[in-house]
Amino acid sequence: MTHTQAIKQTMKRILTLILLSCCLGFAQAETAYIDDTLLVPLRSGAGTSYRIIHKGIPSGTALEVIERSAETGYAQVRTPAGLEGYLPSRYLVNQPIARDRLSSALKTLDSTRKQNAELKKQVSDLQAELNTLKQNYASTSKNLEANQSELENIKSISANALNLDRKNRELRESNEQLRNELELLQVENIRLKDRSESNMMLIGGALVLLGIIIALILPMLKPSKKNDSWA
Repeated sequence: MTHTQAIKQTMKRILTLILLSCCLGFAQAETAYIDDTLLVPLRSGAGTSYRIIHKGIPSGTALEVIERSAETGYAQVRTPAGLEGYLPSRYLVNQPIARDRLSSALKTLDSTRKQNAELKKQVSDLQAELNTLKQNYASTSKNLEANQSELENIKSISANALNLDRKNRELRESNEQLRNELELLQVENIRLKDRSESNMMLIGGALVLLGIIIALILPMLKPSKKNDSWA
């Protein structure tokens, strides 16, 4: 154990002893109050024959009772100033006098009234805060409904936009297909035109050839004059 730890342990023990001593002192000490008598003399002993060491303790003074004697009717007490002496036990009561109790009760009442006023103010503030929260809640609810409606509208617009995009894509695909078919038709048309021109050339050539053949054959088919004379 280090020196510092030893000092801490010693201090803890000293504090514990002090607290125990205080608790024992509080447990053994008894507090009593001078009754509603103007002044009570404090004597050096338990009896009127002893000298007065304090001319008069005012009523309501709290005294520490050291010892009570039923035989002599006196009690040994200690004043708040630390003066010890004796006085008749009949002047001691176990609670403050009516004047002090009334003063304490008035103070308590005043404190209670102040606390009540403070509590009322707190309740009023809380009520105002609650009303503000209700208004904010109502406003937030309206905004939420508006946002919900706007969200539904956006969803509807988005759905329409998606449908339009889908239709547009379908139209583009259909247009592309039609374009391809048109190109095929154009190619087929060119091919047919080329074929038609080739056929016309062939037919023209055939007709020319046929004309030549006819021109060659017709003279051969005419009867000659010699043959006519024989007839």
